[in-house]
Amino acid sequence: MTDTPTQADAPATAPEDTVTLTDNATGRTYTLPVLHGTTGPRVIDIRKLYAETGMFTYDPGFTSTGSCESKITYIDGDKGILLHRGFPIEELAEHGDFMEVAYLLLNGELPSRNEKYDFEQIMTRHSMVHEQLTFFYRGFRRDAHPMAILCGITGALSAFYGDSLDINDPQQRMIASHRLISKMPTIAAMAYKYSCGQPFVYPRNDLRYAENFLHMMFAVPTEPYRVNQVLARAMDRIFILHADHEQNASTSSVRLSGSTGANPFACIAAGIASLWGPAHGGANEAVLQMLEQIGRKERIPEFIKRAKDKNDPFRLMGFGHRVYKNHDPRAQVLRRTCHEVLGELGIRHEPLLDIAIELERIALEDEFFVDRKLYPNVDFYSGIILRAMGFPTSMFTVLFALARTVGWISQWKEMIEDRDQRIGRPRQLYTGPTSRHYVPLSMRG
Repeated sequence: MTDTPTQADAPATAPEDTVTLTDNATGRTYTLPVLHGTTGPRVIDIRKLYAETGMFTYDPGFTSTGSCESKITYIDGDKGILLHRGFPIEELAEHGDFMEVAYLLLNGELPSRNEKYDFEQIMTRHSMVHEQLTFFYRGFRRDAHPMAILCGITGALSAFYGDSLDINDPQQRMIASHRLISKMPTIAAMAYKYSCGQPFVYPRNDLRYAENFLHMMFAVPTEPYRVNQVLARAMDRIFILHADHEQNASTSSVRLSGSTGANPFACIAAGIASLWGPAHGGANEAVLQMLEQIGRKERIPEFIKRAKDKNDPFRLMGFGHRVYKNHDPRAQVLRRTCHEVLGELGIRHEPLLDIAIELERIALEDEFFVDRKLYPNVDFYSGIILRAMGFPTSMFTVLFALARTVGWISQWKEMIEDRDQRIGRPRQLYTGPTSRHYVPLSMRG
């Protein structure tokens, strides 16, 4: 076998690319084909494994399982590489904007000037939500978590936009995709406004995507709101850097839900629910909670010592990454953005930000962190930026969901159009009791 990747238009496998498995219990051998992507690890095709051997594979968390074929996002965690449709995330974040990246994820190519203009016009025209949805918000408690509201409202969209629920109609799929991407900032901002008792702010057609979101978040009827372009650019970069990240837990939830034929609004609501978990989308919120726990800059050495003690349950949040074993390419972009935002806002001595900056310095210089490649990740910097911009901690995961919606929709669309897709149905290694017989209650003592 060869490690050379095939070209995009070449067959996924060749007859000589196989692996042989031996069942020591029976002495039988089985030959399985090996598939090649355009880059990345080779993949053993086990689709016929159960039929031919009567055995399943066992892979808790599916960390060694390729659940689908995809052309959208590629990650090499060992080298710190993240590509969207082949484009490095650093280039997209530095030179592009979120609407370009959204178009790229959905359609496979960067838009021309005219295509981008038309796409932005569509996003603008779809940004308002049905007025009756404003009454839906009133059913929530004022202190409800914004993610609970976002999940509920997103699922309810299917009751308001019934003309885009037929997943077998390409036109309806496209309309539903546009609606979800364009309405998510409006729904998210309304969730925030409801939680703090302020009136909803409607979207404006003269503002761009990130500008419009900041306007809906922070404008009030009593005075004009002027969008700060440095903050708008930072917001746009945060959206880009969170737009998609391959087959993570929330994306897999969207695909699994979509494999049943569920409507796109329900599938995205499933993704939001999955993202809400603190091990997934709640990581940047956990960073701020950690900074609050440290409390003062003078206490940092104490917590650094605890982080180095393997017997101490305390962990520094926002350092290292499950996938990236070298560095998080998104963090490098956000690090520069973080300092731009702090400089623009004139923030020099805000306690939690002082702690964060000192932790960053230590992580980049201390041998313990450098040797273990525990560099600050995207969650570390995004939490600092959002805090500085005035977002409450409860909104952090909401912003993640807002940005990730375009990735979820792109993955859902790709899955629907994949002729090989089937309903998701993982199997299990059963370790419970074997066959038993019912004993009448009167005989059970």
